[in-house]
Formats: sequence, C-alpha cells, structure tokens
Amino acid sequence: MISSILLPVTGTLLCYILFHVPQILYHNLTSPLRHVVGPKSPSLIFGNFKEMREDPHLTTKWRTEFGANFRFKGLFSISELHTSDLKAINHIVTRAEIYQRTPSLRTSLQLLLGKGILSVELDDHKRHVNIQHIMHNPAFGIAQIRVLTEIFVEKSIQLRDIWARQVAQQNGTACIEVLSWLRRMTLDVIGQAGFNYRFDALETARKPNELTEIFTELFHSPNADRYDIFRLFQAMVPILRLVPGPGWHVVSAARNKMFSIGSQIVSKSKADIKASEGEKTLGGKRDLLSALLRVNMSTTIPETQRLNDTEVIAQIPSFFFAGHETTSAATAWALYALSVNTAAQTKLREELLAISTENPTMDELNSLPYLEYVVRETLRVHAPVVFNLRMAMEDDVLPLSKPYIDKEGKSHDSLPIHKGQMIHIPILAVNTDKEIWGEDADEFKPERWEKIPDSVSTIPGVWANLLTFFAGPHNCIGFRFSLAEMKALLFTLVRAFELEQAVPKGGIGPSITGLLQSPMVLAGGKGSGLPLILKPYNVQL
Repeated sequence: MISSILLPVTGTLLCYILFHVPQILYHNLTSPLRHVVGPKSPSLIFGNFKEMREDPHLTTKWRTEFGANFRFKGLFSISELHTSDLKAINHIVTRAEIYQRTPSLRTSLQLLLGKGILSVELDDHKRHVNIQHIMHNPAFGIAQIRVLTEIFVEKSIQLRDIWARQVAQQNGTACIEVLSWLRRMTLDVIGQAGFNYRFDALETARKPNELTEIFTELFHSPNADRYDIFRLFQAMVPILRLVPGPGWHVVSAARNKMFSIGSQIVSKSKADIKASEGEKTLGGKRDLLSALLRVNMSTTIPETQRLNDTEVIAQIPSFFFAGHETTSAATAWALYALSVNTAAQTKLREELLAISTENPTMDELNSLPYLEYVVRETLRVHAPVVFNLRMAMEDDVLPLSKPYIDKEGKSHDSLPIHKGQMIHIPILAVNTDKEIWGEDADEFKPERWEKIPDSVSTIPGVWANLLTFFAGPHNCIGFRFSLAEMKALLFTLVRAFELEQAVPKGGIGPSITGLLQSPMVLAGGKGSGLPLILKPYNVQL
C-alpha cells in the first residue's frame, strides 16, 4: 500500500524537480541582481536556509560583511534579495499590489490556518481587509480595547495566583517555565475577548487543553523545525501534500481542531443573533467575532464584499495564531530581559506599585511611561516575527537610500527587480541596526526611548517607529490588542514577583519556527521554553 503511494509520488517529485531546477538556474543566471554580492550556498536543495534557521542573527552578520543589500539562496537554491535599506523597504510596503506574500508562504499558512486574512492576496485579501478595516474601529479601536482590558487584567491575575501557589508550595522560591503558562493565558484571552469562547487553558489541573497541547507540539517541541520545513516543501511542491511526512498528523489535528471550534463559535453567535433583535443586540457584545458578524451582516456592505460562512470561520484560526503565539512570546522575552536587567526590573516595579489598584484601566496602563519603554524595547530587541517575505508580481525598481556597490565595483542608486523576485525583509535586523539605533542597538535599554535618534523616524511601521507590527496594508491590525494585553501581564506579574535567571547568562536564545521566534534554553537542545526563578515581592497587593 505504502509503495503504491510512494512510487508515483517519488516519480512525480523527480519530474517536478527536473522541470523546475532549470527554470530556477535560468532565473538566477539572467537576473539583473546576479551581480549583487552575498554568501556562498552550502546546499543545492537547502541553499542558505538551514544555517539561517540555526542562527537568527546570521543575516545581521552578513549585513556587516556585504552591506544592506545582498543575495542568498533559499530552498531549492531560489535566489532571494535581502534588503534592510529603509528607502527600499518603504517602497515595498507602500506598493502591496506589486510586492505580495510569496505563494509558498501563503500556501504554508493555508495548510494550517485555511484561507483567512493571513493567507490570502489580491481581491480575496481586499475583501477580508475591507471587513477588517470597517471593524477596526469597533473591534480594535481604542474604545473597544479599553473595555477588553478588564479581561486582560482578569486573566493576568489568574495567572499570577497560579504562580503564587506554586511559589508558596516550594517555600517561597520556585523555578517556573513561564512561556507555556503565558501561552495558556493568551489562548484564554483570545478565546474570551476575541470570540466570547472559554478555553479554560489555565485550568490545567481540571482538564488538559487539546489546542494548547497541539500548538506546543507544532511550534515549541524539538520536532517543530522539521514540521515547519516539511510544510514549506509541501507548499512549494504540491505533490508532497499527498505524502504523510513529518508533522502532517499534528498539522491536520491543529487545523481540524481550530475549524471545529470556529464552526461552533460562529454557529452559536449566529443563533444568538437570530434569537435576539439581530444587529441591535449584537452591537452590545464586546468580542471581536460579534463585531465581524455585525459588519458582515450590515446592509451597507455589498454582497460581493461580504465574507461567506467558510471565510468567517477561517478568520478564527488566523486570530488564534496571531493573537496567541506572538503576544505570549513577546511577554516571555520581556520577563527574561527584566530578569537580566535587574535595575530596569526594579525601576519598573516602583512605577507599577505607584498605582493603588491591582485592576488598572487601559488609561492607567498607558499613563506609565517606563512600562511603555519596557514594552517598546522588548518589541524592538525581541520582535516575535523576525522577518517577512515578499515576491514581486511585476517588474519594478527599488530605490536605495545609499548607493550599492556590485561585484564589479559599479555604484547603483537603485536595484532593478524582475517579476518573481523574492525579497527578504529582516524585521529584527532593522529594529537592531546600529546605523539607526547606535552602537548599543543589541542591548535591552528601556531608557533609550527617552530620546531616540532622529534616524528612527525613517523606519516604516504602524507603531513606535518599529517594524515589529510591519507597515502598509499588511500591518498587524490587532497591535493595540496585543500591547494592552502585554502591559496588563507585566503590570500584574512584575508587581507580584522578583524575577531571576534560572540558567547562566547567555543560556537563553531564540528558537525559530517559521517567521516566529520564542525563547529557549540553548543547552537543552531544540524546543522553546523559558525557565525563570520567581520569588514573591513582599508588598501588600
């Protein structure tokens, strides 16, 4: 049975490679960028892909050697242009009709998340974006986040109390793996605040949460890297989608679970609408899905611009992923950074304790300048999404802020781009570029935000002159949601606990899965996680 499947698949794969390899070679040899310098490729199949996965700072090292613009080889030796030139990046993000998500990235996301806003382009993306932008004010606007902050604080306190019990059980000092707990908390938040759905992921003593366990295996286990690489191969070579390769059962289980929950949520919400006065009653609900359904049902939206039920359901996995994994990773990095920089931790705690309540409002959280600095500095130095990929859909010319010198010593103030060219936009490298931020750009220093360099103003971004939430039509529309949730967590946890490193200095580093980075113990091999030593801070809460 297996051989009857593998033989035709292997044959088709071989034909696919024989057909596409000459195309790739021809494209590389005739590309107008063929004279752009770059690192040597160690593998015909993997190119520079594997070494870049193993060292997320490798492109920064290459930038020092080759400059802001260089070429490297991706999977199957497909040539990619790396650019951290801010004039070029501004050009790319403002021309979304030309520079779109790569087909392989879209397909890889669709294999897991379906056709939600994270994985569609062109007219489909416009329809999704129109709905999202229309609901931006009710669902992601300041007024709505002000209401949702109650949920963020409530869940932060629940997590604080769980950790406090663990600390008390271990005589006042406990080593806690904080990332897994933060992931449970953010899943509870996106369920309740996003869809009026209770996962009860923090209630692990009563029942395990299947979605948390699946996400852990998919993104944080020692096998996560293999799963992701095979999913990329499947996206690039369609015949491989017939092969039960590494992680296929995990991806299938995750997708089925998310869509099952999504179907339940949408069915219940629509039933509630029918049982009520329709849009009027729905308008009183505060979750994201209610806002989406309210807008989608509105008579002011043309039928051609509405999302069908399948597309509405497909938004839910996208928000599970975007609202769950990134915020938990960012908050974990913040706690780690504060455990290393104890002076910053003390200064932040003093500011937080100046607020007399343990249930702050959004306005109270936003009134704390040092908390704002800590969040900004965390998202600068430890951006959860480390890079982005775009493909040119037509020929174009990239303007450059500084001339580029090619292999032959010629100077160029722009780069010609052919249709199909892949472009690597290094979010983390831009956020930590010493030419922009100064020689201490790699260091976590919240105080730098008291006076940032003028050069920072040239970075495109939807927030804080950072590329963290990206820019242009594909920016993260939920950034206010994420920032408020992160502030609520830091407010609650740093007031309650003193944070200390559980592993020697330098023992924590990034674990890369796809575009995302999470903290991991470097000596422990693959798989992300962040152990920290927690002690209660002796102040009456």
